[in-house]
Amino acid sequence: MVAHQTQVAIVGSGLAGLSLALRLSDQGIDCIVLTKSALASGSSLWAQGGIAAVLDPKDSFESHIQDTLVAGAGLCDEQTVRTVVEQAPNAIDWLRQAGVHFDLKQSVPGQLHLTREGGHAHRRVAHVADTTGQAVIKTLEEQLLAAERVTVLENYTAVDLTTAVGDPPRITGLYALNVVTGQVETISADIVVLATGGASKAYLYTSNPDTSTGDGIAMAWRAGCPVSNMEFVQFHPTCLFHPHAGSFLISEAVRGEGGILVLPDGSAFMNTHDTRAELASRDIVARAIDYEMKKGGLDCVYLDISHKGRDHITQHFPAIYERCQTLGIDMAHDPVPVVPAAHYTCGGITTNLQGRTELAGLYALGENSDAGFHGANRLASNSLLECVVFSERAADDIARTLDQQRHPQADLPPWDESKVTDPDELVVISHNWEELRHFMWDYVGIVRTSRRLQRAANRLHLLNEEIRDFYSNFTISQDLLELRNLVLVSELIVRCAAQRKESRGLHYTLDYPGANPSLCQNTTLTPKL
Repeated sequence: MVAHQTQVAIVGSGLAGLSLALRLSDQGIDCIVLTKSALASGSSLWAQGGIAAVLDPKDSFESHIQDTLVAGAGLCDEQTVRTVVEQAPNAIDWLRQAGVHFDLKQSVPGQLHLTREGGHAHRRVAHVADTTGQAVIKTLEEQLLAAERVTVLENYTAVDLTTAVGDPPRITGLYALNVVTGQVETISADIVVLATGGASKAYLYTSNPDTSTGDGIAMAWRAGCPVSNMEFVQFHPTCLFHPHAGSFLISEAVRGEGGILVLPDGSAFMNTHDTRAELASRDIVARAIDYEMKKGGLDCVYLDISHKGRDHITQHFPAIYERCQTLGIDMAHDPVPVVPAAHYTCGGITTNLQGRTELAGLYALGENSDAGFHGANRLASNSLLECVVFSERAADDIARTLDQQRHPQADLPPWDESKVTDPDELVVISHNWEELRHFMWDYVGIVRTSRRLQRAANRLHLLNEEIRDFYSNFTISQDLLELRNLVLVSELIVRCAAQRKESRGLHYTLDYPGANPSLCQNTTLTPKL
């Protein structure tokens, strides 16, 4: 069996993982970065809008903080919000120094062009056209490949964390499946950081890549870490609706730049749902679209920005314009068909302001974590910001921890495959995957009821039994690991949703359609080991 040793093992290669690895390398700390596919992959790469930060003299930290708190519907941790918002300008500076070329104003040389998105009171979103995630990730990938002390393991899927018994118990590393060889390898580490992204692939329609299968959340839960606010799944209001579009997102910034949501007859409808109309927060816009689609029996609604003219559209949204063109949609003349899609997991592994979990030696960053920044709903373009700010805070904390606490690295026991065989019917995995995504969409989607949640819980119980039996008796594969994790995370989503007897933020239930001030608190689950 192949065995690896390192000071820090980082699971995930999105913005949080790459930023952390670069910062640790700068401090002379050895680390291994595991990624399920190629290095530059994951949801960060797909991000279109940008990164929110107070960079305009007319804007203020207090305004950004207030916008974040309003979107979070009472569940944000104000200290966390203030910390991240106040460190946002430094995060933008760090990225620019790394080589990210954000768009500049044509009228003011050297000054960043800022766009505005739903829920923001000011223009404060720094961006690279409409492919910010791609520009940031590609830049950091180049930096990482040239960095010392960083080892990248591509095509590795984490299986489970390993711990040493003690008071308190602490992380010793993890097992990981080498997808190319099919062998499980051991990775001994002083610190493990989970930065695996969210779990939106639990839903039938999602804007996320195939890697968003909740791996970090599931691994942390099995190791004994609490999770919080898993009921808050953000559905992006505007995913391109076309049989050949895949999971292509129409950026929030299209509405920020004047795009109007309309019905098939061309009539606008958002002003009947919220006074902010198209600039309302994502939960409100997604529910409004869902309502109009169900009311009118529609397959989709439309986003119209044709009144802005071709030059404006191609300048601000070149990638979206080109993608629509390939599908026969000219944004300069045609409204774009859109539907909501699962987009962002607001809850996750409970952490503190340094990214620490309750399990010694384990950190969590980015979308698979919950430090109280997003609350019940994420404000647009705050997610990439969170990754950069927390990577710095975690790197500094990890450096202090490694200096103060030296633990002999454990020789992890080899992965035991002596009692398993090759699977005889892989169709079980594909069928269970499809069933999961359908009933999560139908029962645990934008609008919920107690009865729907119970139906989902019943199906998840049966799926768990089937997968546990399959996992125990057959050789593991990436598909099986991802399904195992998705079913577990789906169960956590349903359990949290069933506990919240009100509607708040992204959780909307017909049985309790209003917010209850007495229930304005986090939903926290703790595993029983």
